[in-house]
Amino acid sequence: MALSKNKEAPAELFKRAVTATMRAMSQDKELEVTFGTDQPGMSAHRARLPNPARNLPLEDIHLIRGQSDSLALRKRYHDDKLHAKLVPAGGDAKAIFDAIEQARVESIGANRMKGVSDNLYRQLDRRCKEMGFDRVYDKAEAPLAEVLGMLVREKLTGTPVPSSATNMVDLWRDEIETKGGEDFAALLDTLEDQKEFAAAAKKLLKDLDLFDDAEGSPSESDEAGDGDEGEQDQEAESSGAEGDEEAQESSAAEDATAQEGAGDDSSDMEAGESAEQETSSSGDEAGKDRKPSYPDDFRNFHEGPTYKAFTTEFDEVVHANDLCDHDELSRLRQQLDQQLNSMQSLVSRLANRLQRKLLAQQNRSWEFDLEEGMLDSARLSRVVVDPLLPLSFKQEQDTDFRDTVVTLLIDNSGSMRGRPISVAAICADILARTLERCSVKVEILGFTTRAWKGGQSREKWLEQGKEPNPGRLNDLRHIVYKPADYPYRRARQSLGLMLREGLLKENIDGEALLWAHNRLLGRPEQRRILMVISDGAPVDDSTLSVNAGNYLDRHLRDVIDWIEKKSPVELIAIGIGHDVTRYYQQAVTIIDAEQLGGVMMEQLADLFDEDKVATRKSAKQW
Repeated sequence: MALSKNKEAPAELFKRAVTATMRAMSQDKELEVTFGTDQPGMSAHRARLPNPARNLPLEDIHLIRGQSDSLALRKRYHDDKLHAKLVPAGGDAKAIFDAIEQARVESIGANRMKGVSDNLYRQLDRRCKEMGFDRVYDKAEAPLAEVLGMLVREKLTGTPVPSSATNMVDLWRDEIETKGGEDFAALLDTLEDQKEFAAAAKKLLKDLDLFDDAEGSPSESDEAGDGDEGEQDQEAESSGAEGDEEAQESSAAEDATAQEGAGDDSSDMEAGESAEQETSSSGDEAGKDRKPSYPDDFRNFHEGPTYKAFTTEFDEVVHANDLCDHDELSRLRQQLDQQLNSMQSLVSRLANRLQRKLLAQQNRSWEFDLEEGMLDSARLSRVVVDPLLPLSFKQEQDTDFRDTVVTLLIDNSGSMRGRPISVAAICADILARTLERCSVKVEILGFTTRAWKGGQSREKWLEQGKEPNPGRLNDLRHIVYKPADYPYRRARQSLGLMLREGLLKENIDGEALLWAHNRLLGRPEQRRILMVISDGAPVDDSTLSVNAGNYLDRHLRDVIDWIEKKSPVELIAIGIGHDVTRYYQQAVTIIDAEQLGGVMMEQLADLFDEDKVATRKSAKQW
């Protein structure tokens, strides 16, 4: 039955309520909230949330309420620029610092609004189950950043850790509370002051032997120079506190229709990505002599030459749908489909071969003629013919096939313009469909810069007196074409963006590789594969004109060396007209872009060949 003119669909009422609540909680009257298939996130005055179903199931309500309030709280109580200045260098310390800061902003909202507290708890519990934390029984498998984030929440809000993560947190609880128990009180005392809270968080990390003041700490002059900004932050927090009553009243009013939302740690990926990039580019020098506390620990990062970025203020991690409007994206997708026809038959045959190999490994296999197990009904006829023959049993054999995620990292530099980028987009499209049919998740990423010749980063460097050896001097643009958890049908149109004129600029490979690698480390799959497609060495004229000529090349080699020797991620590279074997241990170089599809399928097929995998593992251990 159609709705009357005066009656809106429940989902539309819910969207309006969520939008009003986010504006009230974030104190941003200009905040624009969109609902769609893109990954949740926030950039400036725009927030993205999942689109609820028309019948508004309870599961959608919980999901969107959680993510919307998480984004709103971070918008109001978190300063990205200040965070980027305060965050410690070193992947492990940085990840834990980020988790503690997220716990801070969500704890402020949870302590002031009971509905938010309940929603945050429910959202965190859901996330813990999705990440499989309820199945962690070994301390070595418990991610320390997640554990500390949940312990800090517990101390700041008084709400216990969700039952789905209790066992995992308890593996670390005694050690953490013994070494840093007194530091939790300091965190609570400085909850509403981001700068003071950061100092208390670093003290906690130091007491846990996860951070050294000498590594990546801002200098005294930097701290002094930030004084004005710190005062502004305190003023903002003060004004935020004065406006809480108004925000609570607005939220309460909206609760009558949609109830307040709450957020989880993973929903604010956009807000945290800029800080992640700075950490990646600031030189990860953490104690290499210490053993990692869990497999994805970064404290054993290869200690190489210092690499830094002059500023990360203008860097961005953006979803493909945000870079052009819907009509243009549809036109680009149609253009890609036309080019796809010429390669469809060839690459599809190769893709089907890969699919058969993968599915064969997932097929069930049995042992027959056993004395115990399941009764083999197919052999009962023998007993009928000769009753003296014994019954035959069978038993299923274990399969070694593991949950797998594959990330395609595609060079979006200007030298890829024309046929190479078209073929890369076509092959990524076909590969995503093929692996999805085999229950292998695929993430498709791209990397370039926002401008030629340095962009806003270089302008700022010139304004500040042209500091010598400033480090990376261009604005990064990292593009998410397809997140791993998105089905192909949702991301299909986004792949057409690779054909857009003006998108392809410079390439800074080292930071892009770290970005893609760090995203993979957060995945729950047992096996993680990173495939890089590039047509040249890292080149950025702005950076190389004011640093050593091998500055970007040296950083890329250091990153590759660490991933190949220390990381659980399997790395493979394909060079188009460029010899990448001098960088990567497992690599292949092709002369013609038309070869890309076949080489991609062949290399992935080898990765799933059990004998070859065992050989590579043995070589890596040696």
